[in-house]
Amino acid sequence: MKIAVIGQSLFGQEVYCHLREEGHQVVGVFTVPDKDGKADPLGLKAEQDGVPVFKFPRWRAQGRALPDVVAQYRALGAELNVLPFCSQFIPMEVISAPRHGSIIYHPSLLPRHRGASAINWTLIHGDKKGGFTIFWADDGLDTGDLLLQKECDVLPDDTVSSLYNRFLFPEGVKGMVQAVKLISEGKAPRLPQPEEGATYEGIQRKETARIDWDQPAEAIHNWIRGNDKVPGAWTEACGQKLTFFNSTLSTAGLEPEGEDLPIPGAHRPGVVTKAGLVLFGNDGRMLLVKNIQLEDGKMIPAAHFFRRADSSALELTEEELGTAEAVRGAWKRILPSVPEVDESTDFFKSGAASVDVVRLVEEVKELCEGLELENEDVYMATTFGDFIQLLVRRLRGDKETEGPIDYVEKAVNKLTLRMPHQLFIGGAFVDAEGGKTYETINPTDGSVLCQVSLAQVSDVDKAVAAAKDAFENSLWGKISARDRGRLLYRLAELMEQHQEELATIEALDAGAVYTLALKTHVGMSIQTFRYFAGWCDKIQGSTIPISQARPNRNLTMTRREPIGVCGIIIPWNYPLMMLSWKTAACLAAGNTVVIKPAQVTPLTALKFAELTLKAGIPKGVVNVLPGSGSLVGQRLSDHPDVRKIGFTGSTEVGKHIMKSCALSNVKKVSLELGGKSPLLIFADCDLGKAVQMGMSSVFFNKGENCIAAGRLFVEDSIHDQFVRRVVEEVGKMKIGNPLDRDTNHGPQNHQAHLRKLLQYCQRGVEEGATLVCGGRQLPRPGFFFEPTVFTDVQDHMFIAREESFGPVMIISRFANGDVDAVLTRANATEFGLASGVFTRDINKALYISDKLEAGTVFINTYNKTDVAAPFGGFKQSGFGKDLGEAALNEYLRVKTVTCEY
Repeated sequence: MKIAVIGQSLFGQEVYCHLREEGHQVVGVFTVPDKDGKADPLGLKAEQDGVPVFKFPRWRAQGRALPDVVAQYRALGAELNVLPFCSQFIPMEVISAPRHGSIIYHPSLLPRHRGASAINWTLIHGDKKGGFTIFWADDGLDTGDLLLQKECDVLPDDTVSSLYNRFLFPEGVKGMVQAVKLISEGKAPRLPQPEEGATYEGIQRKETARIDWDQPAEAIHNWIRGNDKVPGAWTEACGQKLTFFNSTLSTAGLEPEGEDLPIPGAHRPGVVTKAGLVLFGNDGRMLLVKNIQLEDGKMIPAAHFFRRADSSALELTEEELGTAEAVRGAWKRILPSVPEVDESTDFFKSGAASVDVVRLVEEVKELCEGLELENEDVYMATTFGDFIQLLVRRLRGDKETEGPIDYVEKAVNKLTLRMPHQLFIGGAFVDAEGGKTYETINPTDGSVLCQVSLAQVSDVDKAVAAAKDAFENSLWGKISARDRGRLLYRLAELMEQHQEELATIEALDAGAVYTLALKTHVGMSIQTFRYFAGWCDKIQGSTIPISQARPNRNLTMTRREPIGVCGIIIPWNYPLMMLSWKTAACLAAGNTVVIKPAQVTPLTALKFAELTLKAGIPKGVVNVLPGSGSLVGQRLSDHPDVRKIGFTGSTEVGKHIMKSCALSNVKKVSLELGGKSPLLIFADCDLGKAVQMGMSSVFFNKGENCIAAGRLFVEDSIHDQFVRRVVEEVGKMKIGNPLDRDTNHGPQNHQAHLRKLLQYCQRGVEEGATLVCGGRQLPRPGFFFEPTVFTDVQDHMFIAREESFGPVMIISRFANGDVDAVLTRANATEFGLASGVFTRDINKALYISDKLEAGTVFINTYNKTDVAAPFGGFKQSGFGKDLGEAALNEYLRVKTVTCEY
């Protein structure tokens, strides 16, 4: 379509770029005039592309559209106006001109929060759900018909910036592109906005952002975060106007000890503590503010409010002076209207806006070899002199952290990865006993990623002792369940902030395709911690009526309590996700944990350990021990102070663990073991979908998938057609570097597994199965294996009975209409992890779901797991559940208390 983009900002620029990538013709861009010599990013990009750019200071005068402006617009012949973010008033003569009209992006779930400060009011009102709307423009104020809406959870400590950057910006760009696609296909809805629930709030300005202290702590917190960063919630104290930023209700374990800060109108004085400024609502509850902006514009840590200004300026080396000059050049580029940047030049008073903060952080990253500054750092050091001092301190490694960490650094995927590689015990990264290490290998090329500490038995004992002490004596056991949930929410937020880094590490260490790692390996890990964070304060017992001891009475109740120290042993196929599935439930229940990642994929577990520190989870609650299963896993299973083992892995090892748990101290144990999941495909299915989902059921994550369809039973009448279409789709798969965005299939996890796959396929050929395609290692560096398809597989064959745990599709025929016979064949296995059926006959589907002996049955879909749905197997696929409420029971014990009165 021919599109006119009307708007501004980086958001507008991204929408513009994506529309062009989708093949649409942008006939013109209408944006705001240059400010202080700086062009808006949208207009700047369009000019670089040779697209006509118009910068009208206004579109109308005295309530009427300017004829020459409208004429210039009409001359472009646009078929649709796209307004991604527009601060100008566009006349109806322009809005209604195109054949398809105009669509607008609005950052709230309309009809709620109409108006220009929608994100602010979403937070101020404490909404649990936020999101955005794309609507058809009309002559009202955000009242047009709805085209598309998407929602997200609003996190307890979200600010305008975090909500925008996490969801509203990236998903909003996708939403605008999706909306245009729907219009171009003639599928775009026009749903009238309901008036029920409609709200309109005015623009938030500095003068209206003063804090009302006569309200509960949560309302004050919402007001502060709803005005963070613009316009900034403020109060008067100590004879000046103070503006508060970075507020949180997460005050678990915080004692309000420090120097009082009297605040007129407040329920009680604030307290400047080491953690920040503690404030109080009229309900007596606390909130914590971490940053304060003084009246002169200087931002300081709230904990430093009563400190004198630090006069101990660093003396710069010659190299650092050179860096300072390079950064001065960046300031000059961002602030073109400032004749000279000197020590006292203030970034914001010189005209910088929030978009310039992002630009400065990115320029510093390029100038300083990937140094990661936060946007917050710019607000904390607004003058050039202060900024250089902060920058040099960061370069020298003087930033306050939770403890010294010896990172392995790698520049890859346009990121600088900082990967811990030591054991994590008691809140610190330490070497293994005797300094023992091993190499972890990149499966893409077989190169050594780094040396990782190799845990010994003595290290297991130290980690268990640290976990036991944390369970019995630390704040972890003293804080409320709700505060425990807040810590897990914070951990999930940190994982999301580091999701690109985590996904890149998964690609390097496990061979995971990066795009899949973002969505599944890391994405579902984040969702899991958020889900179980919500469960923390909902773990309840019950009261039970029992026979009375007349004339007295009885009260019997149950309590669901944490077990204690848990050992979690995770596999190598989804290193972070499997860790998260078990650890999130374990921590939500109030336990402490010792995690043993797979020896071949330890790096995301160690990065996760670092994030637990940043989240404020007390030391010793989480411990991570890379090492061998025979040593570390065995010692955890045998250890008398470990009360629960959660294991995902092979059935053979699971049986050994179960025996060790029984012989040591009768530990509670849950096992998610091997599978040979049957997938039944009937002739009355949607064949296109069955082919697509059948491919996914086998080749998803390179076949390294617990619930992969280990055997496909295809009804005879469609068998040949199904096989032909599968082989065609296999031929389209791109096998390559998992960091390439168009790769479908990466390397197998490690060399030993590759060898097993080759042997597995060789045995299938020897037994008489037909190898249709694949079955070979690719002639290139790394552990690449071709997606493989076998047909004519008979029930007695090895490959029909045993799991490959790789990209090997095993196809067998069954006679037309013979439902019960194929069910008998599907159940003729000692495994029962998952299963599936494709048919349009719902009666048949439900009958089969009743008869299949598996913990999960998919109907007309596959791999559709969710954090709220229990996951686990039957028979020799194990027992116990991950995910959902059921997972909590694996990490709790029930105590019965009876009282006579």
